[in-house]
Amino acid sequence: MKRIVEPWEKANSEIDDLAEFFTLAVEEDDKDTLLALVEQANALEKEIAHIEFIRKLSGEDDIADAILTIHSGAGGTESCDWTDMLFRMYVRYMERTGYSYTVHEISPGDEAGIKSVTIEVKGEYAYGHLKAETGVHRLVRISPFDSNARRHTSFSSVYAYPIMDEIEDYEIEEKDIRVDTYRASGAGGQHINKTDSAVRMTHIPTGIVVAVQNERSQMKNRATALKLLKARVRQHYREIEERERESKLTEKKKIEWGSQIRSYVLHPYNMVKDHRTEAETSNTQAVLDGDIDMFIEAYLLSL
Repeated sequence: MKRIVEPWEKANSEIDDLAEFFTLAVEEDDKDTLLALVEQANALEKEIAHIEFIRKLSGEDDIADAILTIHSGAGGTESCDWTDMLFRMYVRYMERTGYSYTVHEISPGDEAGIKSVTIEVKGEYAYGHLKAETGVHRLVRISPFDSNARRHTSFSSVYAYPIMDEIEDYEIEEKDIRVDTYRASGAGGQHINKTDSAVRMTHIPTGIVVAVQNERSQMKNRATALKLLKARVRQHYREIEERERESKLTEKKKIEWGSQIRSYVLHPYNMVKDHRTEAETSNTQAVLDGDIDMFIEAYLLSL
């Protein structure tokens, strides 16, 4: 509460001070002071914009940790490579923002890249920020896998959902869960290939599936999988309730799973454009290196 209230009180006080100094400077025709006040006003405007941005993160789950999943779309190796590029982009974003993360499951592509990845992200307002990334991300480029150097379009789906502290108390009936164990894939030494430590849980009524393979202990993977499954099932039913409410109202903004939210064009020109807010930049390399704040902020401020 203190972190939210104090910046507002400070900005409010600075506005009053600036107005008073401005009146005095105008009366005395003090141009140097007026120039200095312009700089202070510009800095204050940025502070207020940030306060307004934080105010947008006032949803019930916004302050929570998050689970981020990325899945490759149709397109085989191309889409798997694009999913890998998005995975790297989000990892770099987390490093830039100071979020910690754990990769719970990663499925490598048949030839290159990855088919899917599940990441748990810890940090203040992690879900509030990452929910802006939910949707389909489209890449247009000259394929490095095409010997004829043709242009290809690839799609990957990104989905974020919150992990709340009370998720442990959320109940799922045991009869509604199917548990499968299997041998984890990927790097990890001889142990990886000798024990069925990886766990896949399916919530039968909704068809939601989670898989965890990062721990050597099947028991630990099972506990993590149950936590992730509870979070996803809880979010699933909440989204159904939200859609039912929104269907009775005129929506200001609408985001659905499967909607194309952003395009990353690397050929014949460089451009990343968010189709929900029209925010765009030609600095595609910076974006793919994790500099996605402008898109997240533009989306949240548009709500």
